Amino acid sequence: MPVIIGLGNPGKEYENTYHNAGWRAADKLAEKMGKKIKKAECSSLLWTGTVNGERLVIAKPLTYMNLSGDAVKSLCAKFKSEPIIIYDDVDIPSGTLRARASGSAGTHNGMRDVVNKMATDKIKRVRIGIGRGNGELKDYVLSAPSAAEAESINAAIDRLADALIVYLKDRDFEKLMRTVN
Repeated sequence: MPVIIGLGNPGKEYENTYHNAGWRAADKLAEKMGKKIKKAECSSLLWTGTVNGERLVIAKPLTYMNLSGDAVKSLCAKFKSEPIIIYDDVDIPSGTLRARASGSAGTHNGMRDVVNKMATDKIKRVRIGIGRGNGELKDYVLSAPSAAEAESINAAIDRLADALIVYLKDRDFEKLMRTVN
């Protein structure tokens, strides 16, 4: 059973920031499937149901980005599944996607917390490139992208949602990586 988790921060003030690209990806996947993420469970908002004869969970942790590991660990324990984590990444160009079956957390504090709490770096993940702005990293990721950048990031999120729908049919993560990388 796939557990697809988009990292982000709760609250209106974070809604359209770079750092909420993972949340927006989870919402876009649910939207394309005609679903709505709204149930509160495991310190997350989530949708659970059946797709292609298999249970699926799409979740958005409510623990704030830097404590994402708590919600991810809780979700994986409850649903007895390994996650696919979706999150923003300043280390790849804005509007690009990178999928990996494992690896370090890089500069991302939310993913670092996930890796630490799960006690493994063997976690499937898809990074959404947001580029690296000028100034303090914290200020940048918590700011809203320009209209042009938002369009590029949203196009990447749309491509990712389409690729995840294919993944849910064939369950081939290698193919997902080839598609989005």
